Amino acid sequence: MKRPTPSAIKLRELTALAVFAALMIAFQVAMAGLTNIEVVTLFTILVTLHYGKKALLSVAVFILAEGLIYGFHLWWISYCYVWPLLVLIVLALKKWSHPLLWTVVGGFFGLAFGPLCSIPEFIAGGWGAGFGYIISGIPYDLVHCIGNIVLIFLLYYPLEKILVRILPK
Repeated sequence: MKRPTPSAIKLRELTALAVFAALMIAFQVAMAGLTNIEVVTLFTILVTLHYGKKALLSVAVFILAEGLIYGFHLWWISYCYVWPLLVLIVLALKKWSHPLLWTVVGGFFGLAFGPLCSIPEFIAGGWGAGFGYIISGIPYDLVHCIGNIVLIFLLYYPLEKILVRILPK
């Protein structure tokens, strides 16, 4: 019988990762009417803090589900690198973990979301399309930034407290 490697995913972890993915999808759909207000950033931070690089599985399921729900287009291509980038940022900053740090990270992520998503626009439509996408998206990126700051500031601590109680060490 083959022994599992230390990085192998246990059933409990896989279940928790699936629940995080389901929460991301459900809340993204439920909050779709609130333009650029979302809790996916917060859930991505939390799942990464608790499961490290395994959080990429939750993010991958979320990205695939978004494409299946809303259709696959240029915006979806950007999701394939923007959300995993947030996982990498959280992994890089994990040792300084503090609710205010994640509030700041979420705010900057909201501001950077539009410019990061403009890369496929630059490739498909050239400089004009890319810069047009960035400029026209500034108000939405500001809303995204403020929304992330408020939601992470208000929800990080209570959700983290719940997760520490229910997730295995």
